[in-house]
Amino acid sequence: MQEIRISLAPQHKKILSAIIKGCILLLIVWFVYKKLNDNQNLLEFNLLLAKLEPDVIVITIGILLALMLINWLLECVKWQYLCKPIEHISFWKAVESVFCGLSWAIFTPNRIGEYGGRVFFLQPRKRIFGVVAMAVGAFAQMIITNIVGVWAFLWFVSKYWDIPLLIYLGGYVLAFLFSLVLLLMYFRISLLHGFIKKYRIFAKVQRFFSLLARYKTKKLARVFALSFARFVVFTSQYVFIMQVLIADMPIFAMVMMVFILFFIQSAIPSLDLLDVGVRSLTAGYLFAYITTQELAVMASAAAIWFVNLIIPAIIGSVFVFKINFFGNR
Repeated sequence: MQEIRISLAPQHKKILSAIIKGCILLLIVWFVYKKLNDNQNLLEFNLLLAKLEPDVIVITIGILLALMLINWLLECVKWQYLCKPIEHISFWKAVESVFCGLSWAIFTPNRIGEYGGRVFFLQPRKRIFGVVAMAVGAFAQMIITNIVGVWAFLWFVSKYWDIPLLIYLGGYVLAFLFSLVLLLMYFRISLLHGFIKKYRIFAKVQRFFSLLARYKTKKLARVFALSFARFVVFTSQYVFIMQVLIADMPIFAMVMMVFILFFIQSAIPSLDLLDVGVRSLTAGYLFAYITTQELAVMASAAAIWFVNLIIPAIIGSVFVFKINFFGNR
Protein backbone atom coordinates (compact mmCIF):
# COMPACT_ATOMS: atom_id res chain seq x y z
CA MET A 1 0.00 0.00 0.00
CA GLN A 2 2.76 2.38 -0.93
CA GLU A 3 2.09 5.47 -2.91
CA ILE A 4 0.08 4.59 -6.00
CA ARG A 5 1.86 5.85 -9.10
CA ILE A 6 -0.54 6.07 -12.00
CA SER A 7 0.14 8.37 -14.93
CA LEU A 8 -3.30 9.93 -15.07
CA ALA A 9 -4.35 13.53 -15.23
CA PRO A 10 -5.72 14.90 -11.92
CA GLN A 11 -9.29 14.96 -13.26
CA HIS A 12 -9.00 11.33 -14.39
CA LYS A 13 -7.71 10.34 -10.96
CA LYS A 14 -10.74 12.02 -9.41
CA ILE A 15 -13.07 10.13 -11.73
CA LEU A 16 -11.33 6.81 -11.03
CA SER A 17 -11.38 7.48 -7.29
CA ALA A 18 -15.10 8.26 -7.43
CA ILE A 19 -15.78 5.03 -9.35
CA ILE A 20 -13.83 2.95 -6.82
CA LYS A 21 -15.65 4.58 -3.90
CA GLY A 22 -18.99 4.07 -5.62
CA CYS A 23 -18.24 0.38 -6.13
CA ILE A 24 -17.26 0.00 -2.48
CA LEU A 25 -20.51 1.63 -1.36
CA LEU A 26 -22.56 -0.60 -3.66
CA LEU A 27 -20.83 -3.66 -2.21
CA ILE A 28 -21.58 -2.49 1.33
CA VAL A 29 -25.25 -1.83 0.55
CA TRP A 30 -25.67 -5.13 -1.29
CA PHE A 31 -23.98 -7.25 1.39
CA VAL A 32 -25.90 -5.61 4.24
CA TYR A 33 -29.24 -5.96 2.45
CA LYS A 34 -28.57 -9.56 1.50
CA LYS A 35 -27.75 -10.62 5.04
CA LEU A 36 -30.41 -8.61 6.86
CA ASN A 37 -33.18 -9.68 4.52
CA ASP A 38 -35.20 -12.34 6.32
CA ASN A 39 -32.61 -12.95 9.05
CA GLN A 40 -34.41 -15.40 11.32
CA ASN A 41 -32.28 -14.74 14.40
CA LEU A 42 -32.87 -11.00 14.21
CA LEU A 43 -36.59 -11.64 13.70
CA GLU A 44 -36.54 -13.80 16.82
CA PHE A 45 -34.78 -11.02 18.72
CA ASN A 46 -37.51 -8.56 17.68
CA LEU A 47 -40.18 -10.99 18.89
CA LEU A 48 -38.41 -11.35 22.23
CA LEU A 49 -38.11 -7.58 22.60
CA ALA A 50 -41.81 -7.18 21.81
CA LYS A 51 -42.61 -9.14 24.99
CA LEU A 52 -40.88 -6.49 27.13
CA GLU A 53 -42.28 -3.23 28.42
CA PRO A 54 -41.75 -0.26 26.04
CA ASP A 55 -39.46 1.58 28.48
CA VAL A 56 -37.36 -1.58 28.96
CA ILE A 57 -37.02 -1.90 25.17
CA VAL A 58 -35.80 1.69 24.86
CA ILE A 59 -33.33 1.29 27.73
CA THR A 60 -32.07 -2.05 26.37
CA ILE A 61 -31.44 -0.72 22.87
CA GLY A 62 -29.95 2.48 24.29
CA ILE A 63 -27.47 0.61 26.48
CA LEU A 64 -26.44 -1.73 23.63
CA LEU A 65 -25.82 1.24 21.34
CA ALA A 66 -23.94 3.13 24.07
CA LEU A 67 -21.68 0.13 24.71
CA MET A 68 -21.10 -0.22 20.97
CA LEU A 69 -19.97 3.40 20.77
CA ILE A 70 -17.71 3.01 23.81
CA ASN A 71 -16.21 -0.13 22.28
CA TRP A 72 -15.32 1.50 18.97
CA LEU A 73 -14.27 4.82 20.48
CA LEU A 74 -11.78 2.88 22.61
CA GLU A 75 -10.53 1.33 19.38
CA CYS A 76 -10.22 4.84 17.91
CA VAL A 77 -8.12 5.93 20.89
CA LYS A 78 -5.96 2.83 20.44
CA TRP A 79 -5.53 3.46 16.71
CA GLN A 80 -4.59 7.10 17.27
CA TYR A 81 -2.02 6.01 19.85
CA LEU A 82 -0.58 3.29 17.60
CA CYS A 83 -0.19 5.83 14.79
CA LYS A 84 1.88 8.27 16.88
CA PRO A 85 5.28 6.83 15.82
CA ILE A 86 4.14 6.99 12.19
CA GLU A 87 1.97 10.06 11.77
CA HIS A 88 0.11 12.30 14.18
CA ILE A 89 -3.61 12.07 13.43
CA SER A 90 -6.49 13.82 15.15
CA PHE A 91 -9.03 11.86 17.15
CA TRP A 92 -11.68 12.65 14.56
CA LYS A 93 -9.46 11.28 11.78
CA ALA A 94 -8.98 8.14 13.85
CA VAL A 95 -12.78 7.86 14.13
CA GLU A 96 -13.19 8.25 10.37
CA SER A 97 -10.55 5.64 9.57
CA VAL A 98 -11.78 3.07 12.12
CA PHE A 99 -15.41 3.28 11.03
CA CYS A 100 -14.44 3.30 7.35
CA GLY A 101 -12.39 0.17 7.99
CA LEU A 102 -15.45 -1.49 9.51
CA SER A 103 -17.44 -0.79 6.36
CA TRP A 104 -14.73 -2.52 4.29
CA ALA A 105 -14.49 -5.41 6.74
CA ILE A 106 -18.00 -6.74 6.23
CA PHE A 107 -17.47 -7.88 2.65
CA THR A 108 -13.89 -9.18 2.91
CA PRO A 109 -12.72 -12.56 4.29
CA ASN A 110 -11.51 -12.45 7.89
CA ARG A 111 -12.06 -8.65 8.00
CA ILE A 112 -8.92 -8.09 5.91
CA GLY A 113 -10.54 -5.06 4.27
CA GLU A 114 -10.44 -3.26 7.61
CA TYR A 115 -6.71 -2.69 7.08
CA GLY A 116 -7.26 -0.97 3.74
CA GLY A 117 -10.15 1.09 5.03
CA ARG A 118 -7.96 2.49 7.80
CA VAL A 119 -4.55 2.99 6.26
CA PHE A 120 -5.80 4.91 3.23
CA PHE A 121 -6.39 7.78 5.67
CA LEU A 122 -2.63 7.95 6.28
CA GLN A 123 -0.08 9.60 4.03
CA PRO A 124 0.79 7.28 1.11
CA ARG A 125 4.35 6.57 2.30
CA LYS A 126 3.09 5.71 5.78
CA ARG A 127 0.46 3.16 4.80
CA ILE A 128 2.47 -0.04 5.11
CA PHE A 129 3.73 1.21 8.49
CA GLY A 130 0.03 1.63 9.31
CA VAL A 131 -0.62 -2.02 8.48
CA VAL A 132 2.15 -3.04 10.90
CA ALA A 133 0.75 -0.73 13.60
CA MET A 134 -2.73 -2.12 13.13
CA ALA A 135 -1.38 -5.67 13.38
CA VAL A 136 0.15 -4.81 16.78
CA GLY A 137 -3.24 -3.63 18.04
CA ALA A 138 -5.00 -6.69 16.63
CA PHE A 139 -2.39 -8.95 18.24
CA ALA A 140 -3.05 -7.39 21.65
CA GLN A 141 -6.79 -7.97 21.24
CA MET A 142 -6.23 -11.55 20.09
CA ILE A 143 -3.96 -12.33 23.05
CA ILE A 144 -6.59 -11.21 25.56
CA THR A 145 -9.30 -13.21 23.80
CA ASN A 146 -7.14 -16.34 23.68
CA ILE A 147 -5.77 -16.18 27.21
CA VAL A 148 -9.15 -15.55 28.82
CA GLY A 149 -10.76 -18.07 26.48
CA VAL A 150 -8.37 -20.92 27.22
CA TRP A 151 -8.84 -20.54 30.99
CA ALA A 152 -12.62 -20.36 30.54
CA PHE A 153 -12.42 -23.54 28.47
CA LEU A 154 -10.59 -25.28 31.32
CA TRP A 155 -13.45 -24.27 33.62
CA PHE A 156 -15.88 -25.73 31.06
CA VAL A 157 -13.95 -29.01 30.92
CA SER A 158 -13.88 -29.32 34.71
CA LYS A 159 -17.59 -28.56 34.93
CA TYR A 160 -19.08 -30.62 32.11
CA TRP A 161 -16.56 -33.25 31.03
CA ASP A 162 -15.43 -36.29 32.94
CA ILE A 163 -11.68 -36.58 32.37
CA PRO A 164 -8.82 -38.00 34.48
CA LEU A 165 -7.33 -35.62 37.02
CA LEU A 166 -3.84 -35.94 35.52
CA ILE A 167 -5.04 -34.78 32.09
CA TYR A 168 -6.96 -31.94 33.72
CA LEU A 169 -3.87 -30.77 35.63
CA GLY A 170 -1.82 -31.08 32.45
CA GLY A 171 -4.34 -28.76 30.81
CA TYR A 172 -3.63 -26.13 33.45
CA VAL A 173 0.11 -26.40 32.82
CA LEU A 174 -0.42 -26.03 29.07
CA ALA A 175 -2.77 -23.09 29.60
CA PHE A 176 -0.18 -21.36 31.77
CA LEU A 177 2.58 -21.92 29.21
CA PHE A 178 0.28 -20.81 26.38
CA SER A 179 -0.56 -17.59 28.24
CA LEU A 180 3.08 -16.92 29.12
CA VAL A 181 4.30 -17.44 25.54
CA LEU A 182 1.64 -15.12 24.11
CA LEU A 183 2.47 -12.37 26.61
CA LEU A 184 6.21 -12.70 25.95
CA MET A 185 5.61 -12.58 22.20
CA TYR A 186 3.60 -9.40 22.61
CA PHE A 187 5.79 -7.50 25.06
CA ARG A 188 8.93 -8.52 23.17
CA ILE A 189 7.45 -7.89 19.75
CA SER A 190 10.43 -5.69 18.82
CA LEU A 191 12.52 -8.88 18.58
CA LEU A 192 10.62 -9.68 15.39
CA HIS A 193 12.36 -6.76 13.70
CA GLY A 194 15.75 -8.15 14.73
CA PHE A 195 14.79 -11.54 13.33
CA ILE A 196 13.69 -10.05 9.99
CA LYS A 197 16.92 -8.04 9.68
CA LYS A 198 18.96 -11.24 9.71
CA TYR A 199 17.49 -12.58 6.48
CA ARG A 200 17.97 -10.98 3.09
CA ILE A 201 14.69 -12.41 1.87
CA PHE A 202 12.96 -9.78 4.01
CA ALA A 203 15.20 -6.92 2.82
CA LYS A 204 12.38 -5.07 1.04
CA VAL A 205 10.06 -5.06 4.04
CA GLN A 206 12.42 -4.82 7.02
CA ARG A 207 12.21 -1.02 7.15
CA PHE A 208 8.48 -1.26 7.76
CA PHE A 209 9.01 -3.66 10.65
CA SER A 210 11.49 -1.22 12.18
CA LEU A 211 8.36 0.38 13.60
CA LEU A 212 8.14 -2.50 16.09
CA ALA A 213 11.31 -1.28 17.80
CA ARG A 214 9.53 1.99 18.60
CA TYR A 215 6.82 0.26 20.62
CA LYS A 216 8.44 0.07 24.03
CA THR A 217 6.97 -1.83 26.97
CA LYS A 218 5.09 1.22 28.30
CA LYS A 219 3.40 1.84 24.95
CA LEU A 220 2.56 -1.82 24.51
CA ALA A 221 1.09 -1.91 28.02
CA ARG A 222 -1.17 1.02 27.18
CA VAL A 223 -2.34 -0.66 23.97
CA PHE A 224 -2.93 -3.84 25.96
CA ALA A 225 -4.98 -1.93 28.54
CA LEU A 226 -7.15 -0.35 25.83
CA SER A 227 -7.65 -3.77 24.26
CA PHE A 228 -8.66 -5.21 27.62
CA ALA A 229 -11.12 -2.35 28.15
CA ARG A 230 -12.71 -3.21 24.79
CA PHE A 231 -12.90 -6.86 25.84
CA VAL A 232 -14.74 -5.87 29.02
CA VAL A 233 -17.18 -3.70 27.05
CA PHE A 234 -18.26 -6.28 24.51
CA THR A 235 -18.43 -8.95 27.20
CA SER A 236 -20.77 -6.61 29.07
CA GLN A 237 -22.99 -6.37 25.99
CA TYR A 238 -23.56 -10.12 25.94
CA VAL A 239 -24.10 -10.34 29.69
CA PHE A 240 -26.52 -7.41 29.66
CA ILE A 241 -28.72 -8.57 26.78
CA MET A 242 -28.86 -12.14 28.06
CA GLN A 243 -29.80 -10.94 31.54
CA VAL A 244 -32.66 -8.98 29.98
CA LEU A 245 -33.91 -11.86 27.83
CA ILE A 246 -32.93 -14.86 30.00
CA ALA A 247 -32.96 -13.58 33.55
CA ASP A 248 -32.59 -16.98 35.23
CA MET A 249 -29.22 -17.80 33.65
CA PRO A 250 -26.35 -18.00 36.22
CA ILE A 251 -24.09 -14.99 35.67
CA PHE A 252 -20.72 -16.65 36.28
CA ALA A 253 -21.45 -19.54 33.93
CA MET A 254 -22.81 -17.08 31.38
CA VAL A 255 -19.62 -15.01 31.46
CA MET A 256 -17.47 -18.12 31.07
CA MET A 257 -19.52 -19.21 28.06
CA VAL A 258 -19.15 -15.75 26.52
CA PHE A 259 -15.36 -16.00 26.92
CA ILE A 260 -15.37 -19.41 25.22
CA LEU A 261 -17.58 -18.04 22.45
CA PHE A 262 -15.08 -15.24 21.75
CA PHE A 263 -12.24 -17.79 21.85
CA ILE A 264 -13.90 -20.02 19.25
CA GLN A 265 -14.86 -17.10 17.02
CA SER A 266 -11.28 -15.83 16.97
CA ALA A 267 -10.14 -19.20 15.61
CA ILE A 268 -12.71 -19.48 12.80
CA PRO A 269 -11.92 -17.60 9.57
CA SER A 270 -15.12 -16.08 8.23
CA LEU A 271 -16.82 -13.27 6.40
CA ASP A 272 -18.44 -10.76 8.77
CA LEU A 273 -21.79 -11.04 7.05
CA LEU A 274 -21.69 -14.84 7.22
CA ASP A 275 -20.27 -14.62 10.74
CA VAL A 276 -23.73 -14.03 12.21
CA GLY A 277 -24.62 -17.66 11.47
CA VAL A 278 -21.39 -18.91 13.02
CA ARG A 279 -21.88 -16.73 16.09
CA SER A 280 -25.49 -17.75 16.59
CA LEU A 281 -24.98 -21.49 16.10
CA THR A 282 -21.87 -21.56 18.31
CA ALA A 283 -23.61 -19.55 21.01
CA GLY A 284 -26.67 -21.80 20.85
CA TYR A 285 -24.54 -24.93 21.25
CA LEU A 286 -22.43 -23.59 24.14
CA PHE A 287 -25.24 -22.04 26.13
CA ALA A 288 -27.33 -25.21 25.84
CA TYR A 289 -25.24 -26.40 28.80
CA ILE A 290 -26.69 -23.71 31.07
CA THR A 291 -30.10 -22.84 29.58
CA THR A 292 -32.87 -24.39 27.53
CA GLN A 293 -33.59 -21.11 25.75
CA GLU A 294 -31.20 -21.61 22.83
CA LEU A 295 -33.32 -19.48 20.51
CA ALA A 296 -33.00 -16.50 22.85
CA VAL A 297 -29.23 -17.03 23.00
CA MET A 298 -28.94 -17.20 19.21
CA ALA A 299 -31.13 -14.11 18.87
CA SER A 300 -28.93 -12.25 21.37
CA ALA A 301 -25.77 -13.16 19.43
CA ALA A 302 -27.36 -11.97 16.17
CA ALA A 303 -28.46 -8.70 17.78
CA ILE A 304 -24.97 -7.96 19.09
CA TRP A 305 -23.52 -8.82 15.67
CA PHE A 306 -25.91 -6.29 14.15
CA VAL A 307 -25.17 -3.58 16.73
CA ASN A 308 -21.39 -4.06 16.83
CA LEU A 309 -20.65 -4.65 13.14
CA ILE A 310 -23.50 -3.70 10.83
CA ILE A 311 -24.47 -0.35 12.37
CA PRO A 312 -20.80 0.83 12.53
CA ALA A 313 -20.31 -0.38 8.94
CA ILE A 314 -23.28 1.69 7.81
CA ILE A 315 -21.89 4.72 9.67
CA GLY A 316 -18.44 4.06 8.18
CA SER A 317 -19.80 4.02 4.64
CA VAL A 318 -20.17 7.80 4.92
CA PHE A 319 -16.40 8.13 5.39
CA VAL A 320 -15.62 6.10 2.26
CA PHE A 321 -15.88 9.39 0.36
CA LYS A 322 -12.97 10.79 2.38
CA ILE A 323 -10.51 8.06 1.36
CA ASN A 324 -7.44 9.39 -0.42
CA PHE A 325 -6.38 6.63 -2.84
CA PHE A 326 -3.80 8.55 -4.87
CA GLY A 327 -2.13 10.63 -2.18
CA ASN A 328 -3.26 13.97 -3.55
CA ARG A 329 -4.23 16.38 -0.82
